[in-house]
Amino acid sequence: MEDLRRALGAQLTPLYDAGEAMSIARIAADYARRFVAPNALNDFWAQLSQRLLAGEPIQYVLGETEFLGKRFKVSPAVLIPRMETEELVVLAWDILKEKKAPAVLDIGLGSGCIALSIKAKRPDTRLFGLEKSPEALEIARENITWVLKNPDAVHFAEGDILQPETLPSDWPLFDLIVSNPPYIPHQEAALMPAHVLAHEPHLALFVEDADPLLFYRKIAEWAKTRLAPGGHLLFECNEFNAREVVQLLEQQGYKHTTLHKDLSGADRTVISEQ
Repeated sequence: MEDLRRALGAQLTPLYDAGEAMSIARIAADYARRFVAPNALNDFWAQLSQRLLAGEPIQYVLGETEFLGKRFKVSPAVLIPRMETEELVVLAWDILKEKKAPAVLDIGLGSGCIALSIKAKRPDTRLFGLEKSPEALEIARENITWVLKNPDAVHFAEGDILQPETLPSDWPLFDLIVSNPPYIPHQEAALMPAHVLAHEPHLALFVEDADPLLFYRKIAEWAKTRLAPGGHLLFECNEFNAREVVQLLEQQGYKHTTLHKDLSGADRTVISEQ
């Protein structure tokens, strides 16, 4: 297995930097050790190598990824969870630590990694989720049983925050509304890795150049009547306009708005209070 891992890392180096290539090879080897029978290893490795060398992300090839210590099912219908989003969830845990049986809404579920990680840490959470893509919603619903020992009080719905009149009318007031919305203007596509553009869902990545804060504005407007007193908004943001998100929230009357940097030092998350 070690020889296979090193060989794959060397093969992938033209596509990725050396560190990322070896990380991908390590993920593949760990998966093979856990789930692939010895007599199927050669076929598995040959097919995996072929797909990886064609630029397909390892997470889609394996159909899963790890996020905050939990396994999540993924497919090309959902974004691959990033480390920056783990930091978003840690902030959510901190916001909720003094709240009992909090009601939480995740807008733009994708794989459900944000919402279900909150629930896994805080089983008393009344968890709600909204997702526009039926294919992504199916993945999020499958991840309920992948991630949670007790899936009670989880309510995921199909809907579009840009059409708030179509959203469920029986939702409670929320202690936290969290979202990692589409935030990359199309004009920034050239800055992105080719394998992301080729394989990850553009619906979840891109927003129109003319209105890059569209989702933040629509969520903030809707949330004015959907947050409980003292409730919070929590957003992941584009580092190039995160400060504009802060200004938008302040203009809409939200309080105690703070901007947090990610581990690489980029402006990444915004917290605001009702």
